[in-house]
Amino acid sequence: MALSHPVTAQEKSEEPQNETLRKAGDIATQPARDVGAVKREVPSVLLAAAESPYASDDLANCAAIAGNIAALNAVLGDDYDVPRAEDKQDAGKMAEAGGKFVVNTILPFRGLVREVSGAAAADRRLEAAQDAGIARRGFLRGLQVARKCRRTD
Repeated sequence: MALSHPVTAQEKSEEPQNETLRKAGDIATQPARDVGAVKREVPSVLLAAAESPYASDDLANCAAIAGNIAALNAVLGDDYDVPRAEDKQDAGKMAEAGGKFVVNTILPFRGLVREVSGAAAADRRLEAAQDAGIARRGFLRGLQVARKCRRTD
């Protein structure tokens, strides 16, 4: 697993822009995913979390725990206790909702098409893996506290 590294001020200012671009790309490719032309892969770290969310075999020290948390943060985004800029987040959510609405009206009978194409099942698998990743991260945070590890993120 990747070890976490200190985030520079420049990287912090680029994170919201990168997230905005990622969301825009997700919205734009939604119709292709709905008909099964484009598939999203479940990241391997989430597959491992889904397989065994409470495994502690590879958690011999604090660095290993931090590395596992960093790998999960890379695919799940920031944990719940990381401060967020609320004003920009609210405006971004409104823009995202508007974009999704426009794109989702392109495909008639979208729900039925998603079920037939397998896109809905694929999304359910991804969401289940994300839930397992969140559970794994919570387990790792608890282990960090129990072992009195210094939090690095």
